[in-house]
Amino acid sequence: METSLRLRGADNTTGQQLGLRIHAKQKLPLAYNALLQAHAEIDTATRKPSLLAVLARHFFPQLSANVGAGVQLERGNIFRYTLRGKKAVSFTDDGLLGLNIKGRLLADKNFKPRRKSGAIELAWTILDFRKGQDVRIKAGYELYRKMPYFQLRENNWTLNGYMDGKWDVRFDM
Repeated sequence: METSLRLRGADNTTGQQLGLRIHAKQKLPLAYNALLQAHAEIDTATRKPSLLAVLARHFFPQLSANVGAGVQLERGNIFRYTLRGKKAVSFTDDGLLGLNIKGRLLADKNFKPRRKSGAIELAWTILDFRKGQDVRIKAGYELYRKMPYFQLRENNWTLNGYMDGKWDVRFDM
């Protein structure tokens, strides 16, 4: 099981509060290139689940792509269907520099689309930046929000920043 602590930063424009969440993810193999992925998240401020999700994912290694479909329950009472896909295009033989194209659709219980997201990002992985330290840098653009963002990942730590002032930090335990 993969567990992480996630801290979401305040946004001055909407007045969102800082919030620490405990997130757990378990992947169970279903078949060759397919798995079932379960997520659970607890908001430490409310001490209640903020996300419960199950997603079936299929990988296409020859295409550097994957797709997924599943269901999720947000904040204990909002049911959603989810579809997602991702395609990677490598610029180098070792795959350390490339472009990711990804999208996600959340629909309500009547299959009416409620939230769409799509992004294109340039990703650069630097192995052994320093001894025992791997770094990944991403610069991306969220298509529906029309929002540039960045991600800096160092071993277990991840920092995400958005041009509207939002940010979050994740520590993978």
